[in-house]
Amino acid sequence: MTLKTDLTDNGQVFNALTSHFNFGGYDDGPLLSHQMLANVTATYNVIEAACKLGVKKIIIASSETTYGVCFAQGDVDYHSFPLEEDYDTDPMDTYALSKLCGERCARGFARRFGADIYALRIGNVIEPHEYERDFPTYVKVPSCRKRNAWSYIDARDLGQICDLCVKKDGLGFQVFNATNDTITTTVPTEEFLKKACPNTPITRKMGEWEAPLSNRKIREVLGFQEEHNWRKYYQP
Repeated sequence: MTLKTDLTDNGQVFNALTSHFNFGGYDDGPLLSHQMLANVTATYNVIEAACKLGVKKIIIASSETTYGVCFAQGDVDYHSFPLEEDYDTDPMDTYALSKLCGERCARGFARRFGADIYALRIGNVIEPHEYERDFPTYVKVPSCRKRNAWSYIDARDLGQICDLCVKKDGLGFQVFNATNDTITTTVPTEEFLKKACPNTPITRKMGEWEAPLSNRKIREVLGFQEEHNWRKYYQP
């Protein structure tokens, strides 16, 4: 991990020295992060410039972290399953908060300029070479995937989602979960969630293997059809 820091800026230095170095830190006490200014300012500037230049279709990268567990301190439960776009997002970490700010900026500019701005809440991106390397652990030790809601997005399927967004006009501001179809476990979804998260309600009937970070909206609205289910590349 590389943390770029302007050492002449005391605020950046302080935040760099009080940020987590890796995921292990999230099991310990809370620390600060330096990501708010960069993420929000960059997103705002790109959207503002594009809208003022007459661009009518903008796609921004939001994040699965907005659901409040990925970068939370300690073992935190989700409010409910499935995680869908109308979920009450209330994250505690700076990164996720910056992504929510980006979504609000997008909503405001879409309303002001009449543009289509789609925010993709992108799941854990998996590249082709990572299935063989990572999925044995993901499947055999499912507890390690709680922060990602036992969900993922293949990089190639993410490309398809972006293409579908470009081609779909007239939706104004929208948020879409960008994830693949199925849970990364060998146990059906509802059975698994009731054991792994017994205090978290399931608010609707879920598909037998539906990913907890549900992509139902992109399937129904954009016509997404996954091409790279994890079981094609790893057989538990």
